[in-house]
Amino acid sequence: MGVRIDSVDERILYHLAADARHTSAPDIAAELDVSAPTVRNRIRRLEEAGVIRGYHAHIDYERVGGRLTNLFTCSTPGTDRERFARRILGVPGVINVKEVMSGRDDLLVTAVGTDTDDITRIARDIKALGVDVEDEDLVHRQHYCPYFPFGPADDRTTTPVTSVADLAGEANVVEITVGEGAPIARRTVEEASEAGLIDDGVLVITIERDDEPITPNGETTFQPDDLVTILSRSALSEETLRTMTGE
Repeated sequence: MGVRIDSVDERILYHLAADARHTSAPDIAAELDVSAPTVRNRIRRLEEAGVIRGYHAHIDYERVGGRLTNLFTCSTPGTDRERFARRILGVPGVINVKEVMSGRDDLLVTAVGTDTDDITRIARDIKALGVDVEDEDLVHRQHYCPYFPFGPADDRTTTPVTSVADLAGEANVVEITVGEGAPIARRTVEEASEAGLIDDGVLVITIERDDEPITPNGETTFQPDDLVTILSRSALSEETLRTMTGE
């Protein structure tokens, strides 16, 4: 049975998922109009209930000696996925194992290797545990954002979750660098939308600035050199490209 939480808990979880390191209890309290001790007590209760299970650093291993991050899709021979998952976590280089509720392909294993030979060694060690490696791929980038429905109501209005559903199936994911003279530069997401600079079929997912990911809301400002990841219902028009790049 799930843990019962209210809207205050949801917003706390939203802020911690967005940036736990740089978000303090007083910051969250000011936004929710409650006291800082209330936020701390709520966080402690969520931790004790197992809702918050830890705080983890998002590490770019490619920047550490050019290491490779690999995703293995694995199948276990029986129903005891948890036992195999825990054994695989003991393989040097494995950093994450997800149990998937399916007949086959029921474990997703993320591992980091120093080079391709090390990745091959990890695959061999996983197979030695009696687990089949069905597929594997090198991971290029990982993107994170907080759970959208837990966010502020204003944010939900700016980027409704229904837009994501509409785009599913024929969506294009595009990364664009904002140009210095782009019409969208130095405007907020809300201002750009009201000015018609963001098409109805375009959803801004993330903004990367100085190698730091930003989860945008209506008040987020586009800056020159921002790397913007967007979902588009169809191929981007030349007008939209000019709006974002200035070219």
